[in-house]
Amino acid sequence: MSVQTEGTDTAGEPAVHKARVPAPPTGEDGGSGPSARRGAAAPYLLLLPALLATLVLLGWPLVKNGMLSFQNLNPRQLIQHLTEWNGGDNYQEVLSGSDFWHVVERSVVFTAVNVVLIMLLGTLTGLLLARLGKRMRLLLLLGLVLAWAMPVIAATTVYQWLFAQRFGVVNWVLDKLGWHSMADYNWFGSQFSTFSVITLLIVWQSIPFVAINLYAATTTIPRELYEAASLDGAGAWKSFTSVTFPFLQPFLYATTFLEVIWVFKAFPQIFAINEGGPDHLTETLPIYAFVEGVGNQHFGVGAAISFLTILVLLVITSYYLRMVLKQEEDEL
Repeated sequence: MSVQTEGTDTAGEPAVHKARVPAPPTGEDGGSGPSARRGAAAPYLLLLPALLATLVLLGWPLVKNGMLSFQNLNPRQLIQHLTEWNGGDNYQEVLSGSDFWHVVERSVVFTAVNVVLIMLLGTLTGLLLARLGKRMRLLLLLGLVLAWAMPVIAATTVYQWLFAQRFGVVNWVLDKLGWHSMADYNWFGSQFSTFSVITLLIVWQSIPFVAINLYAATTTIPRELYEAASLDGAGAWKSFTSVTFPFLQPFLYATTFLEVIWVFKAFPQIFAINEGGPDHLTETLPIYAFVEGVGNQHFGVGAAISFLTILVLLVITSYYLRMVLKQEEDEL
């Protein structure tokens, strides 16, 4: 019985057989099969619950508020369950009045002053954290976290006690230091002094966020870069401008953007301190919308102001983002 062998060449040496690996199954559209398609769709499926929650909790109220801004809704309409559409009368009433534009100007200036102070002091505190020893850093971090964790209304109440006219700690300390005219000073009796207290409160609440995140960003900077800068004869300021600051720029851009939004829409601090007083001189756009809508029960007008507030914030943030993108393109 003869056995036939395969895979030998003419010289009698066995030929090398290559294993054939089956190609992965492909669909009609040239894809890599149902499992690959499911894998590609997995990120979108994971995002679906968050998107649905955003649409329900944010999208639908925004749509309802937009519809309300085109209605004449006062106590009479609420009691009688009437829906009176008045077109753009609410927007015309708001935009034609001088109060709205004064509030817009005040809101922009208030936001700019607070954001500059927050970023400056927060950056300095974050750099200080990076240079402190372990124990002092832990102590400072603990104080920052406690200040950050304090509820907004509780912190506002504490500041009201501190700056109270008769029994406030601030007036008592100033009086003991020799400023006897400050013994009974009313910090909430003028626009400037009221805004000073509110600014101090907001800056105090915001510094921990900036400082802790900036300190975390400094820990990602390679130490070799500082050693190289030191070998080149760079001092502390040169090391900061050539090594530290370029690494922190993306963080500073993002944090400034977030702080602009947070300060611009600040409501509880301003309202709890003095309800936008005295004489409505410390009203920003969120306070103005609440006072006109809920306080004066002109709900359609209040909804129109809130929509205009969103537009003003979009203009400010878009201008800032355009500056950031332009600077990044110049660096490239």
